[in-house]
Amino acid sequence: MPGRCDLALTDVLLPGGRVTDLSLSGGQVVHTGARLSADEVINCRGKIVLPAAVDMHVHMRGREQSHKEDWESGSQSALAGGVTVVVDQPNTIPPLVTPGAFTRRVSEAEEKSACHFAINAGYTADCDLRALWERGAMAFGELFAAPSSYGDALNPGELAEVLGSVASIGGLCTIHAEEVMAGLDSDLSVHNALRSPAGESRAVQWIKKQNLSSCRLHFCHMSTLDSVTNTGDSTFEVTPHHLFLSLEDFDPLDARGKVNPPLRSEVERRKILSAWERIDVLASDHAPHTLKEKSVPFETAPSGIPGVETMVPLALMFCRERKIPVTSLVEKTSWKPSDILGIPRAGFSAGNRADFALYGRTASPVRADQLHSRAGWTPFEGMKAIFPDTVIMGGKVVFHKGVFTHGNPSWIPGRGYIGPAPINNGADTAQP
Repeated sequence: MPGRCDLALTDVLLPGGRVTDLSLSGGQVVHTGARLSADEVINCRGKIVLPAAVDMHVHMRGREQSHKEDWESGSQSALAGGVTVVVDQPNTIPPLVTPGAFTRRVSEAEEKSACHFAINAGYTADCDLRALWERGAMAFGELFAAPSSYGDALNPGELAEVLGSVASIGGLCTIHAEEVMAGLDSDLSVHNALRSPAGESRAVQWIKKQNLSSCRLHFCHMSTLDSVTNTGDSTFEVTPHHLFLSLEDFDPLDARGKVNPPLRSEVERRKILSAWERIDVLASDHAPHTLKEKSVPFETAPSGIPGVETMVPLALMFCRERKIPVTSLVEKTSWKPSDILGIPRAGFSAGNRADFALYGRTASPVRADQLHSRAGWTPFEGMKAIFPDTVIMGGKVVFHKGVFTHGNPSWIPGRGYIGPAPINNGADTAQP
């Protein structure tokens, strides 16, 4: 244990009720107890101190889509919401299905990201999965069982092939499970019917049956209780918009509520919200589009909403209102995602990653003009949330009262990475 540390957090209320100090150095917690001598000290009395979140599902856009988000704006939005690690999805333009495209995406993020990041790889029938795995893909997917914005559906043969190939290298597949019926996608109610709750539930069952190779599966953005039940022993995530919004909250023609899977009825929303304790992961599916893009006729408007900055603040408010222990929130936003991905946990014990978010006790309404995404709007406008005052990443303050300070963000490659300077990621992602 060093005699001096970089940063000390004092009077930290731990989830079990104990109050202690945390000493941080070298990007880790080095001591829990009476603080060591420190270059900087932050008193946390009266604060809610949470291990920072890992958002397993974001779309950071960039390149020709930079008008709606890029790595700089998206990662700052993450930090301002208490998220220090994001996992970017591969349905970019161009899609991440070649080693060259994947490497360029990593370089783009390394240049601009303010937070830690991992990147998933995509799949096409002729792509080299092993080469992408060795290049540093954290996982494969989200793989689409139904078409979505910038993502094409896989047929049964392609799905079986990718599951078998990923299983053979010990990787993880993340799955977008939906059925899509034919019809004019004319409003939110029709959108919900064409991508129905029953169809999503059947898609989960069908995908499980295709998984003859026992590939590790993680189901993205489950939106119904039946779907959650059908995931079985696979892990799954639920988004804040499926937990806290229903299609009745929007005018039927308001494409700001258009997302895949769709917002469900209030009855369906209450059902999945009742399953809070069963949820493995809370992930945002941060998929920003501009208001201009959302203001075209409903059937041509893109699906997707921004959400990385509001995910934890909204969920923290929910926990406070329902008197749910914050450990439940930490499990879903920080610890379980870290375990699934095979990255070190942020936490209160020596050796844990020194990533924390410090929250006040006062709630405030969500306001788009105070958020950092280039989308410029939020479907949660006016809802009560508790935002962090201070965010610490790698033992350094990177956000404080609206001001960002450059930290040491890093790329977190997957376990298959064999590059010239591998980053330490010792977890075995082949294990359940």
